[in-house]
Amino acid sequence: MPTDDLPETFHVTTDEQLRAVSNLTRHRIMAVLRFEPATITQIADRVGLAKGSSSYHVRLLERAGLVKVVRTRKVRGVMERYYAMAARSITLPDPGEGGPDVLMRHAVADLEASPVEDRHVRMAHLRLTDAQFAELGERLQSLANEYRALSDPALPDTSLVFALFHPASGTRTEEDAK
Repeated sequence: MPTDDLPETFHVTTDEQLRAVSNLTRHRIMAVLRFEPATITQIADRVGLAKGSSSYHVRLLERAGLVKVVRTRKVRGVMERYYAMAARSITLPDPGEGGPDVLMRHAVADLEASPVEDRHVRMAHLRLTDAQFAELGERLQSLANEYRALSDPALPDTSLVFALFHPASGTRTEEDAK
């Protein structure tokens, strides 16, 4: 399915949509659908779920508008549906003070489940002006977009997660404590 006709961004605005994306299993299903449509059976195989569980989670995502049926075909008298993401990217609302950041929770869970030899994890503590902070955020997003454009569905999945933030005031790093 060509992705040219997909909207660029889906903005999560309702509680139903937020509940749908907040579940790690549904997050992983959306990752399967990131580059190409898949059937319930294909999704179940790739995520490691029973078909019934896969179907349940896909129905919730579909009801929330995050995925949609993009193609159907009849196989041995049964209508097979191919699902795809409803947009190229999903934008979540700000979690608010003290609220959990769903994307980072999922990213950490996926990171912990990945093979150690397939990880590149780094953390840098910086001191930046507001302008440098904004520029770095834009450059990181630009780099992510550049590599998203190079993505090939035939290649293995790779996740890029970045968080650029000002720590809460009074937060000290281990290095500061030395």
